[in-house]
Amino acid sequence: MVAVRVIPCLDVDAGRVVKGVRFAELRDAGDPVELARVYGEAGADELTFLDVTASSGDRETVHDIVAACAEEVFIPLTVGGGVRSVSDVDRLLRDGADKVSVNTSAVADPQLISDISRHFGNQVLVLSLDARRTRGGETPSGFEVTIRGGREGTSRDAIEWIREAAERGVGEVLLNSIDADGTREGFDLELISAARAAVSVPLIASGGAGRVEHFAPAVRAGADAVLAASVFHYGTLHIDEVKAALAAEGFEVR
Repeated sequence: MVAVRVIPCLDVDAGRVVKGVRFAELRDAGDPVELARVYGEAGADELTFLDVTASSGDRETVHDIVAACAEEVFIPLTVGGGVRSVSDVDRLLRDGADKVSVNTSAVADPQLISDISRHFGNQVLVLSLDARRTRGGETPSGFEVTIRGGREGTSRDAIEWIREAAERGVGEVLLNSIDADGTREGFDLELISAARAAVSVPLIASGGAGRVEHFAPAVRAGADAVLAASVFHYGTLHIDEVKAALAAEGFEVR
Protein backbone atom coordinates (compact mmCIF):
# COMPACT_ATOMS: atom_id res chain seq x y z
CA MET A 1 0.00 0.00 0.00
CA VAL A 2 1.31 3.43 -0.96
CA ALA A 3 1.29 5.91 1.91
CA VAL A 4 -1.51 8.47 1.87
CA ARG A 5 -0.16 11.99 1.42
CA VAL A 6 -1.44 14.91 3.49
CA ILE A 7 -1.10 18.18 1.60
CA PRO A 8 -1.76 21.75 2.79
CA CYS A 9 -2.81 24.18 0.05
CA LEU A 10 -1.79 27.81 -0.21
CA ASP A 11 -4.42 29.70 -2.24
CA VAL A 12 -2.62 32.95 -3.02
CA ASP A 13 -4.11 36.26 -4.15
CA ALA A 14 -2.10 39.50 -4.35
CA GLY A 15 0.76 37.94 -2.42
CA ARG A 16 -1.29 36.68 0.51
CA VAL A 17 -2.83 33.32 1.35
CA VAL A 18 -6.63 33.59 1.23
CA LYS A 19 -9.55 31.27 1.85
CA GLY A 20 -13.29 31.51 1.43
CA VAL A 21 -16.32 29.30 0.96
CA ARG A 22 -17.09 27.91 -2.50
CA PHE A 23 -14.41 30.23 -3.93
CA ALA A 24 -16.17 33.38 -2.66
CA GLU A 25 -15.77 35.88 0.20
CA LEU A 26 -12.01 35.35 0.43
CA ARG A 27 -10.31 36.38 3.66
CA ASP A 28 -6.68 36.68 4.59
CA ALA A 29 -4.97 33.59 6.02
CA GLY A 30 -1.36 34.70 6.22
CA ASP A 31 1.97 35.06 4.47
CA PRO A 32 2.63 32.24 1.97
CA VAL A 33 6.36 32.02 2.64
CA GLU A 34 5.88 31.80 6.40
CA LEU A 35 3.12 29.22 6.04
CA ALA A 36 5.29 27.17 3.68
CA ARG A 37 8.01 27.05 6.32
CA VAL A 38 5.54 26.11 9.06
CA TYR A 39 4.02 23.28 7.02
CA GLY A 40 7.41 21.95 6.03
CA GLU A 41 8.34 21.70 9.71
CA ALA A 42 4.93 20.28 10.67
CA GLY A 43 5.29 17.12 8.61
CA ALA A 44 3.36 17.91 5.45
CA ASP A 45 4.10 15.39 2.71
CA GLU A 46 3.80 17.96 -0.06
CA LEU A 47 2.74 21.57 -0.49
CA THR A 48 0.43 23.00 -3.15
CA PHE A 49 0.62 26.68 -4.16
CA LEU A 50 -2.25 27.98 -6.30
CA ASP A 51 -2.34 31.54 -7.57
CA VAL A 52 -6.14 31.74 -7.54
CA THR A 53 -6.52 34.93 -9.59
CA ALA A 54 -3.75 34.47 -12.18
CA SER A 55 -6.09 32.98 -14.79
CA SER A 56 -9.07 35.23 -14.11
CA GLY A 57 -6.74 38.24 -14.14
CA ASP A 58 -4.93 37.09 -17.29
CA ARG A 59 -1.49 37.31 -15.68
CA GLU A 60 1.40 35.06 -14.77
CA THR A 61 1.95 33.32 -11.45
CA VAL A 62 3.86 35.41 -8.89
CA HIS A 63 7.30 33.94 -9.47
CA ASP A 64 9.14 35.70 -6.67
CA ILE A 65 6.80 34.25 -4.06
CA VAL A 66 7.05 30.79 -5.59
CA ALA A 67 10.84 30.95 -5.43
CA ALA A 68 10.76 32.15 -1.83
CA CYS A 69 8.41 29.32 -0.83
CA ALA A 70 10.62 26.76 -2.58
CA GLU A 71 13.58 27.93 -0.50
CA GLU A 72 11.63 27.27 2.71
CA VAL A 73 10.52 23.69 2.10
CA PHE A 74 12.26 20.40 1.43
CA ILE A 75 9.12 18.55 0.34
CA PRO A 76 7.58 18.42 -3.14
CA LEU A 77 6.03 21.74 -4.18
CA THR A 78 3.24 21.89 -6.76
CA VAL A 79 2.49 25.30 -8.30
CA GLY A 80 -0.49 26.31 -10.41
CA GLY A 81 -2.33 29.37 -11.66
CA GLY A 82 -1.89 31.14 -14.98
CA VAL A 83 0.09 28.32 -16.64
CA ARG A 84 -0.45 28.71 -20.38
CA SER A 85 2.58 27.23 -22.11
CA VAL A 86 5.55 24.89 -21.95
CA SER A 87 7.77 27.88 -21.23
CA ASP A 88 5.59 28.79 -18.21
CA VAL A 89 6.20 25.31 -16.82
CA ASP A 90 9.93 25.60 -17.48
CA ARG A 91 10.09 28.88 -15.56
CA LEU A 92 8.18 27.52 -12.57
CA LEU A 93 10.44 24.48 -12.41
CA ARG A 94 13.41 26.84 -12.44
CA ASP A 95 11.73 28.80 -9.62
CA GLY A 96 11.86 25.62 -7.52
CA ALA A 97 8.54 23.91 -8.22
CA ASP A 98 8.64 20.11 -8.43
CA LYS A 99 5.28 19.81 -10.18
CA VAL A 100 3.07 22.23 -12.08
CA SER A 101 -0.70 22.17 -12.32
CA VAL A 102 -2.83 23.28 -15.25
CA ASN A 103 -6.50 24.16 -15.29
CA THR A 104 -8.12 26.93 -17.35
CA SER A 105 -5.62 26.96 -20.23
CA ALA A 106 -5.72 23.18 -20.56
CA VAL A 107 -9.51 23.23 -20.85
CA ALA A 108 -9.23 25.82 -23.60
CA ASP A 109 -6.47 23.89 -25.37
CA PRO A 110 -6.09 20.24 -24.30
CA GLN A 111 -3.01 19.94 -26.50
CA LEU A 112 -1.20 21.88 -23.76
CA ILE A 113 -1.32 18.75 -21.59
CA SER A 114 0.22 16.65 -24.35
CA ASP A 115 2.94 19.22 -24.99
CA ILE A 116 3.92 19.59 -21.33
CA SER A 117 3.93 15.85 -20.74
CA ARG A 118 6.09 15.28 -23.80
CA HIS A 119 8.62 17.94 -22.76
CA PHE A 120 8.90 17.21 -19.04
CA GLY A 121 7.28 13.82 -18.36
CA ASN A 122 3.94 13.14 -16.71
CA GLN A 123 5.47 13.11 -13.21
CA VAL A 124 5.70 16.91 -13.46
CA LEU A 125 2.12 17.54 -14.57
CA VAL A 126 -1.00 17.82 -12.39
CA LEU A 127 -4.50 18.49 -13.68
CA SER A 128 -6.23 20.89 -11.32
CA LEU A 129 -9.97 20.47 -11.73
CA ASP A 130 -12.59 22.64 -10.05
CA ALA A 131 -15.79 20.62 -10.42
CA ARG A 132 -19.33 21.51 -9.44
CA ARG A 133 -22.57 19.62 -9.49
CA THR A 134 -25.06 20.30 -12.26
CA ARG A 135 -28.82 20.32 -12.12
CA GLY A 136 -31.16 18.65 -14.59
CA GLY A 137 -28.65 16.33 -16.27
CA GLU A 138 -26.55 18.95 -18.06
CA THR A 139 -23.60 16.53 -17.97
CA PRO A 140 -23.56 12.72 -18.00
CA SER A 141 -21.76 12.42 -14.66
CA GLY A 142 -23.64 15.24 -12.94
CA PHE A 143 -20.40 17.21 -12.51
CA GLU A 144 -19.23 20.14 -14.62
CA VAL A 145 -15.75 21.56 -15.27
CA THR A 146 -15.35 25.20 -14.22
CA ILE A 147 -12.52 27.57 -15.13
CA ARG A 148 -10.96 30.87 -14.08
CA GLY A 149 -10.87 29.98 -10.40
CA GLY A 150 -14.38 28.54 -10.43
CA ARG A 151 -15.86 31.73 -11.84
CA GLU A 152 -17.04 30.30 -15.17
CA GLY A 153 -18.91 27.12 -16.06
CA THR A 154 -18.08 25.23 -19.24
CA SER A 155 -20.90 22.66 -19.59
CA ARG A 156 -18.10 20.11 -20.01
CA ASP A 157 -18.42 16.85 -18.13
CA ALA A 158 -15.83 16.69 -15.35
CA ILE A 159 -15.30 12.94 -15.43
CA GLU A 160 -14.93 12.85 -19.20
CA TRP A 161 -12.35 15.65 -18.90
CA ILE A 162 -10.37 13.72 -16.28
CA ARG A 163 -10.33 10.70 -18.57
CA GLU A 164 -9.10 12.74 -21.55
CA ALA A 165 -6.45 14.50 -19.46
CA ALA A 166 -5.11 11.17 -18.20
CA GLU A 167 -4.93 9.86 -21.75
CA ARG A 168 -3.03 13.00 -22.78
CA GLY A 169 -0.44 12.52 -20.05
CA VAL A 170 -1.24 14.18 -16.71
CA GLY A 171 0.52 12.44 -13.85
CA GLU A 172 -2.14 13.07 -11.22
CA VAL A 173 -5.39 14.95 -10.66
CA LEU A 174 -6.12 17.57 -8.02
CA LEU A 175 -9.85 17.10 -7.71
CA ASN A 176 -11.55 20.01 -6.00
CA SER A 177 -15.28 20.13 -5.27
CA ILE A 178 -16.58 23.67 -5.48
CA ASP A 179 -19.78 22.64 -3.72
CA ALA A 180 -17.82 21.36 -0.71
CA ASP A 181 -14.99 23.90 -0.78
CA GLY A 182 -14.63 25.75 2.51
CA THR A 183 -17.80 24.27 4.00
CA ARG A 184 -15.93 21.93 6.38
CA GLU A 185 -18.75 19.41 5.92
CA GLY A 186 -16.64 16.66 4.37
CA PHE A 187 -15.25 15.72 0.97
CA ASP A 188 -17.53 15.01 -1.99
CA LEU A 189 -17.25 11.23 -1.92
CA GLU A 190 -19.44 10.75 -4.98
CA LEU A 191 -17.12 12.94 -7.06
CA ILE A 192 -14.02 11.11 -5.81
CA SER A 193 -15.55 7.70 -6.51
CA ALA A 194 -16.57 8.71 -10.03
CA ALA A 195 -13.07 10.00 -10.80
CA ARG A 196 -11.46 6.86 -9.37
CA ALA A 197 -13.63 4.67 -11.57
CA ALA A 198 -12.56 6.66 -14.63
CA VAL A 199 -8.76 6.82 -14.25
CA SER A 200 -5.87 5.05 -12.56
CA VAL A 201 -3.62 8.09 -12.04
CA PRO A 202 -3.26 9.34 -8.44
CA LEU A 203 -6.11 11.50 -7.16
CA ILE A 204 -5.77 14.33 -4.64
CA ALA A 205 -9.09 14.98 -2.88
CA SER A 206 -9.79 18.64 -2.12
CA GLY A 207 -12.70 20.62 -0.77
CA GLY A 208 -14.72 20.14 2.39
CA ALA A 209 -12.32 18.97 5.11
CA GLY A 210 -13.51 20.06 8.53
CA ARG A 211 -12.76 17.27 11.01
CA VAL A 212 -10.20 14.49 11.23
CA GLU A 213 -13.03 12.02 10.59
CA HIS A 214 -13.49 13.43 7.09
CA PHE A 215 -10.18 12.25 5.64
CA ALA A 216 -10.42 8.45 5.82
CA PRO A 217 -13.70 8.28 3.85
CA ALA A 218 -12.06 10.26 1.04
CA VAL A 219 -9.27 7.69 0.86
CA ARG A 220 -11.76 4.84 0.88
CA ALA A 221 -13.59 6.52 -2.00
CA GLY A 222 -10.40 6.44 -4.06
CA ALA A 223 -8.15 9.35 -3.08
CA ASP A 224 -4.40 8.77 -2.94
CA ALA A 225 -3.82 12.08 -1.15
CA VAL A 226 -5.93 14.50 0.87
CA LEU A 227 -5.61 18.26 0.64
CA ALA A 228 -6.93 20.96 2.96
CA ALA A 229 -6.46 24.66 3.46
CA SER A 230 -8.48 26.65 5.98
CA VAL A 231 -8.53 23.99 8.69
CA PHE A 232 -4.74 24.01 8.65
CA HIS A 233 -4.27 27.76 8.18
CA TYR A 234 -6.47 28.71 11.13
CA GLY A 235 -5.28 25.91 13.41
CA THR A 236 -8.53 23.94 13.49
CA LEU A 237 -6.60 20.80 12.59
CA HIS A 238 -2.93 19.89 12.53
CA ILE A 239 -1.18 17.63 10.07
CA ASP A 240 -0.12 15.13 12.73
CA GLU A 241 -3.75 14.82 13.86
CA VAL A 242 -4.87 13.97 10.34
CA LYS A 243 -2.11 11.41 9.91
CA ALA A 244 -2.93 9.81 13.25
CA ALA A 245 -6.60 9.55 12.28
CA LEU A 246 -5.72 7.95 8.95
CA ALA A 247 -3.34 5.50 10.63
CA ALA A 248 -6.04 4.58 13.13
CA GLU A 249 -8.25 3.63 10.18
CA GLY A 250 -5.59 1.30 8.83
CA PHE A 251 -4.04 3.54 6.17
CA GLU A 252 -0.30 3.87 5.79
CA VAL A 253 1.03 7.38 6.35
CA ARG A 254 4.52 8.83 6.23
